[in-house]
Amino acid sequence: MAKSITLLGSTGSIGTQSLDVARSQGYEVRALAAHSSVEKLLEQIEEFHPRYVAVADPGACQKLKDALAGRANAPKVLEGAEGIVTLAGMGEADVVLNAVVGIAGLGATLAALESGCDVALANKESLVTGGYLVTKAARDHGAKLLPVDSEHSAIFQCLQDAHSAKALTKILLTASGGPFFGMKKEELAGKTKADALKHPNWNMGAKITIDSATLMNKGLELIEAVWLFDLPPEKVQVVVQRQSIIHSMVQFSDNSILAQLGVPDMRIPIQYALTWPERAPGCAPELDFTTLKSITFDVADEETFRCLAACKKAIAKGGLGPCAANGANEEAVRLFLEDKIGFLDIGRLVEAVVDSDSFGGGYTLADVYECDRMARSFVQSHLT
Repeated sequence: MAKSITLLGSTGSIGTQSLDVARSQGYEVRALAAHSSVEKLLEQIEEFHPRYVAVADPGACQKLKDALAGRANAPKVLEGAEGIVTLAGMGEADVVLNAVVGIAGLGATLAALESGCDVALANKESLVTGGYLVTKAARDHGAKLLPVDSEHSAIFQCLQDAHSAKALTKILLTASGGPFFGMKKEELAGKTKADALKHPNWNMGAKITIDSATLMNKGLELIEAVWLFDLPPEKVQVVVQRQSIIHSMVQFSDNSILAQLGVPDMRIPIQYALTWPERAPGCAPELDFTTLKSITFDVADEETFRCLAACKKAIAKGGLGPCAANGANEEAVRLFLEDKIGFLDIGRLVEAVVDSDSFGGGYTLADVYECDRMARSFVQSHLT
C-alpha cells in the first residue's frame, strides 16, 4: 500500500517539492501544516484532500476557516504553533515530514517521535537546538529519524549496510560555498540581502539561503551530523564543492571513500527519506555526465565566515551551546532581512553569544526555549 504522510511546512520550498514527490509516488497526504500562506494552502487542500490542516498564524488560520466554511469534506483546522504540534503527534501517518523553518519545528519533531512515528527531518534546528532530546525520543519510542537535507541524505545513503556504519571514521560534509565564496571581509561589508539571496545552485527559502551565504547552514549541518551519525565534531570535515554535484562523502577505516552524486534537486533526498528503505523512479532529472566538465574542491574559509567557526565552538562546548548559536542566528538573519544590520554583523553576533557562556551540561525542553529567548535578547542588546 502507498504510504501516508503528514507534511509540516507545506507551502515553503521543501514543502512544495515534497508534494511533487507525494504526487509522483501516489502517497496519501493525511495532514498539512503551514505558517500563513492561505492561498497556496487552499490549492494544496483542493488537490490532496488532507483530513487535517494546521496554520500557525491566528489571522491566517481564521481566513482559512472562512474559506473552507460550508465545503463538503473540508479538513479539520487546528490553530497556532500548538496546533502544529498536535497534528504532528496524532500518529495517523506513516511518516511525518518536518519542513518547518527554525526552532519552531522542535516541538513538532518531538511530538511525532513520541507518538512512535518516523520523522523525515528537513528541520535541522530540531537536532541543533535539542539534539539530546530528539535522539532520546527516537530511541525511547522506536521511531526513525530519516534525513532530508541533501548532505545528510548522502551520508545516510552511503551507510546503508551495517558493516559500513561500523567502519565509519570520517564524514566529508560538502558545501556549495554560497554566493560569496572566495570573498574576504572587506568585500562582504556592503553586501545586501538581494546579493545574499542569489544562491548559485539551489532554490531555497530566504532564511536558509542567507544561512548558506554566511556558511551558518554548514555549521548547523555539522552539528546535525554529529547527532545523526554519532561521530565527534572533529570527525566531520567541511569541504567546498562548488558544483553541488557531490552531496557528501564518508571515509572508512581503510581510508576508502564513498560519495553520493546527483543534480542539485531537493526532490531526490526528499524522495529517499519517504521511500526508504526502497528506491523508486522519481520526478528529479538524472545527472548527465557528458555535460559535467569538472568537479572541484576547496577549503571553507572560517576566518571570513565566522558563523561556521561559531558553530564548531558551540558543539565543542556541548549542552545548549548549539541552541544559543541557532537562536542568535535566527534573530540576526531576521534583522538582516529587515535591513537593520549588515551582512558581517550576523557572524559577529552569533560568535559573540557562543563566547558569552560555557553552556555545558544537561537540559530540558524548557531550558532549550529559555536559551533561545536569551540568545535573541543578547543579539538585540549587542546591536551597534
